[in-house]
Amino acid sequence: MSARIEAEWIAVDWGTTNLRAWAMGAGGETLALASSDEGMGRLNRAGYEPALLRLIQTWLAPSRATPVVVCGMAGSRQGWIEAPYRPVPCAPVDGQGLTPVPTADPRLSVHIIPGLCQRDPADVMRGEETQIAGFMAETPGFEGVLCLPGTHTKWVRLKAGRVTAFQTFLTGELFSLLSRHSVLSHLMAGEGWDQQAFETALDAALAAPERTSASLFSLRAEALLEGLAPAAARARLSATLIGAELAAARPFWQDQALAVVGAAAVARAYASALTGQGRPVLTTSGDSAALAGLAMARALMKETT
Repeated sequence: MSARIEAEWIAVDWGTTNLRAWAMGAGGETLALASSDEGMGRLNRAGYEPALLRLIQTWLAPSRATPVVVCGMAGSRQGWIEAPYRPVPCAPVDGQGLTPVPTADPRLSVHIIPGLCQRDPADVMRGEETQIAGFMAETPGFEGVLCLPGTHTKWVRLKAGRVTAFQTFLTGELFSLLSRHSVLSHLMAGEGWDQQAFETALDAALAAPERTSASLFSLRAEALLEGLAPAAARARLSATLIGAELAAARPFWQDQALAVVGAAAVARAYASALTGQGRPVLTTSGDSAALAGLAMARALMKETT
């Protein structure tokens, strides 16, 4: 349980595996941060309010409803309440579009930020729209392409403050599946990383993305025949998948201003891959962008009420 703090409002990022909350002060300052492993994947619909209260109840004012602004999978069809997608082109966050959540505890006033959707080609995002809004708040006037690497990496076009198009790649999930549940899993021991192996495999994947499946099996063969080191195997698996993604996403990153928004390690991998192709890249933290986006949503809510 969190320490006793009376928050002006509370920002929440509710993912599939984790729940994070920030107690926010009246001047926009962060008073406290708390997290738990009660993500969407561990909850049924009735479990959301109790899970949130376990984390933030010591931040709630006793005599008023504290605003709670939520992004992420709590707004999915399997989440707390479905927050319908907003179609692009549109601003990433709209204060009037937030979905209110009925709660049993009168100390809560919860609203969920909806995700974005695209009809052709069909695509969706949920949670990333808040990071995009935060990036835009932190980088005024940016026009170009954002890469948001993660389990499902997003490439997003931004123009005049609006998301105009995006595309999702399953790269992070494929890495997880292959490294844990495939014939390559026994090659991934330890935490080492071979940057030279990453760069070489990335160049090969960009040059011949159609060889992705064959290149992946060659890791197993080299381990059996040549004793391929785990650090090199892990780096080459990552590079082969990222390289195939970059080859397919080339229309997004060629001749565009570029920024990568995400967790430090994966953001570095993508930034390294792109700078290796002669493309300058701005990088920023996914956590700071998410919090800035939640703050933007709260400010927009106040303007429209």
